[in-house]
Amino acid sequence: MSRHAPPIVLSADEVTTLETWARSRTLPARVVERAQIVRLAADGVPNQEIAHQLGVSRPTVQLWRDRFRALRVAGLEKDAPRPGRLPRISEAKIRAVIEATLHTTPPAATHWSTRTMAAAQGVSEATVRRIWHQHRLQPHRTKTFKLSRDKQFVEKLCDVVGLYLNPPDKALVLCVDEKSQIQALDRTQPGLPLKRGRCGTMTHDAKRHGTTTLFAALSLLDGRVIGDCMPRHRHQEFIRFLKQINAATPAALDLHLIVDNYGTHKHPRVKAWLRRHPRFHLHFTPTSSSWLNLVERWFRDLTTDRLRRGSFGSVTDLIAAIRAYLDNHNQNPQVFVWSAPVDRILTKIAKCKEALDALH
Repeated sequence: MSRHAPPIVLSADEVTTLETWARSRTLPARVVERAQIVRLAADGVPNQEIAHQLGVSRPTVQLWRDRFRALRVAGLEKDAPRPGRLPRISEAKIRAVIEATLHTTPPAATHWSTRTMAAAQGVSEATVRRIWHQHRLQPHRTKTFKLSRDKQFVEKLCDVVGLYLNPPDKALVLCVDEKSQIQALDRTQPGLPLKRGRCGTMTHDAKRHGTTTLFAALSLLDGRVIGDCMPRHRHQEFIRFLKQINAATPAALDLHLIVDNYGTHKHPRVKAWLRRHPRFHLHFTPTSSSWLNLVERWFRDLTTDRLRRGSFGSVTDLIAAIRAYLDNHNQNPQVFVWSAPVDRILTKIAKCKEALDALH
């Protein structure tokens, strides 16, 4: 049996490429070494001599000769895939963990934790955590939802989204709502400040010093907010806020107000006031669809940035904080842009209804 390795014959392009790679100072060293092996082999140098010249083992030379003969130049650029360590957890056990997570609950509990699942399946907690992470399972989390049962849902949805995506000419679109029962909470004890290695702290209980209601109108044009705090939430206060909007906006423009179905907005006196001010047009969101009103998004920022962690010794202090936040926002307003068309919303709702029907 012959001990000579099969000869390697290079094309003109391969010669050019290998010579360039063999002299390169920017390519990875392993690629340069492989190019040198093949170039010397093509010149007829025996494997033992190539190994001696380049300081590698003879099996390494043979490996890359064979790889080049099989895959040519492309075979030198990347290592062959390696099998890696054999998995310690079988596919059957992984499927069992996933099935148990999706379709069962532990005794006397509403959801699985990593510890209870590990005990039930006979694996480690870290294994359960890895499986859940790989398959994007989060049994400890839930999201709330509510589907509107408004008989005019589609009509109202088209009306509101139409205002967002194609606002009328010579008009302003304002998202109007009330954030009621904002409590002036004062912590019973001073909290500890933030420091390195420890977050800030505050007591879980608080003194209640009364409430206020914030009336707000978010402009889709520039993101500015017209707002006012009032002690109550009646039609009288709503009419007062409409007058404030009337005074704060250019008289030549029509005003399209997106509001919810709260009874205050449909009070006979409110309707009478609107008839005397024909530039006002109210557009009602479907019931149970507060997500359609963009001012709710601004209310969330207000709660997160100023109210939730605030401490207020009186309603006056609370109102002053809200007004300061409002003024700061209007100095550099953020425009909220609606991007979801009606078709996409209806498709998502239809899928949700199908999933709910399948459970019953």
